[in-house]
Amino acid sequence: MTSRFSAVLATLLGAAVLQGPPPAPPPTWQRLIGEYGPDSTTRVMILERGGRLLARFDSLHEAAVTPAGVRRLLADSMWSRRALGPEAGAVFRIVPVRPVEELRKAALAANPPPEPGEFRASDLVELVKLDPTIKLDIRYATSRNFMGTPLYSQARAFLQRPAAEALLRAHHKLKAKGYGLLIHDGYRPWYVTKMFWDATPPAQHGFVANPATGSRHNRGCAVDLSLYDLRTGRPVEMPGTYDEFSLRSYPSYPGGTSRQRWHRELLRSAMEAEGFTVNSSEWWHFDYRDWKLYRIGNIPFEKLGARTGG
Repeated sequence: MTSRFSAVLATLLGAAVLQGPPPAPPPTWQRLIGEYGPDSTTRVMILERGGRLLARFDSLHEAAVTPAGVRRLLADSMWSRRALGPEAGAVFRIVPVRPVEELRKAALAANPPPEPGEFRASDLVELVKLDPTIKLDIRYATSRNFMGTPLYSQARAFLQRPAAEALLRAHHKLKAKGYGLLIHDGYRPWYVTKMFWDATPPAQHGFVANPATGSRHNRGCAVDLSLYDLRTGRPVEMPGTYDEFSLRSYPSYPGGTSRQRWHRELLRSAMEAEGFTVNSSEWWHFDYRDWKLYRIGNIPFEKLGARTGG
């Protein structure tokens, strides 16, 4: 992406989010919004934009529809709503190709790939020590993750100091708009990346990092995050759920509601203004610009000690 195009995109995103969040559509519409049709045929996407339901047949053809029209369309075609991923608040899961404890034992016995060259010294900072209003939802320290089992021994989130300070600036700007950052993951030991790769079916490897090259999470320069409402303390809804292996995870996915897409773009604009870049297939994953300057790390959380933001 050229710097000129990035600047234009940032301007457009910034202009969109300045207007405030669109209203949520009627709850009855939520049961209609989604994708329909079997994998072997052209699918129809029902989405909401500007207070209207639209039927999207491809990237060039859309038509306004009423809720009754959607129901007639589905009744006539006998199509059902496709299960792209879990509903809001639920957790996406895979069936690991090998037992998790077997994967853990093999990953802990392995070593990260060798990396020649000079790197900056690691200076991982614990994010909640920078500002207690940065909230944590570290799914990998619980069973509420795509592997279905705890993978971290502690619910903590770290980033290299420059990335952590940039994230803090984004958080402060979002607070002025009534939102805070909700952190799902930051620094990730390499052995966990290897577990992810070895557990995931090959057809879904596009959603996990290859341990042969390491993850930007391993370098302490990637963060998985979302937004929460400062007034209510509740997470906001996005077009898809965190860590979902589906088309809804793409930051350009056109479906869902105007309100969900608005929140997704608010998060993106705040993070990209501070030197982060969104991952091409995960709306929640942002890489800091200096990631190449740090070596792959493999230190478990319990050995990191009590780091502060000072």
